Amino acid sequence: MATVTAPRRDTPVTVLAAVTAFGLLLGWATCTLHGTTPLLERATNSVSTWIIWTAAAGALIRTRGLAAWSGGLMMLATCAGYYTASALGDTFGSGGLGTAAVWSVAGLAGGPLLGWGGWTVRYGQGAVRATAGAAVAMVVLGEGLWMGLTLHYWGEAVVFLAVGALLTALLTVHLARAGERRFWWCAVLAPVFAVAFYLAELFVLDGLIGSF
Repeated sequence: MATVTAPRRDTPVTVLAAVTAFGLLLGWATCTLHGTTPLLERATNSVSTWIIWTAAAGALIRTRGLAAWSGGLMMLATCAGYYTASALGDTFGSGGLGTAAVWSVAGLAGGPLLGWGGWTVRYGQGAVRATAGAAVAMVVLGEGLWMGLTLHYWGEAVVFLAVGALLTALLTVHLARAGERRFWWCAVLAPVFAVAFYLAELFVLDGLIGSF
């Protein structure tokens, strides 16, 4: 008599379908929550919101390569969900298509890094785990720098910098408790990476978006 095995829930098709669905939902939610309250406005109109979820998804996936691919796909799906909601809500604007293209390319470039980062923090070995943790934390810290130095939203900047510092501390403690010898790299590299992230936003991303 043949044995019937239950379908695995972590197959590539299942994982990619799940991150696509979640990305679409996340993008749709962040668009529709704009303007509801000041707190939700800042929390949803944020690069960090998308990227931290992407890193979290990577940490839930068991295979490194699949985590990286899922990161890129999830960021692309999030852009699709966001701009679809924007178009249906008549807030797309004349430069919306170009802006959507820029963010989609940025997501495809950065999504795999964050998916890998989340996976590596949880499953990796050696000093690369601390580097990955710093790469995840840099997003929140870097956005805090952007809000303060460029937009002059110092109240929001302080909140983002505080959350980024807390995230860095939690990741550093996690790596120390996991027995990583160079766990402190996370705390050292996170602010360095954050400055690089801020400069990339300032000189590359902002310039591309501003051209539309």
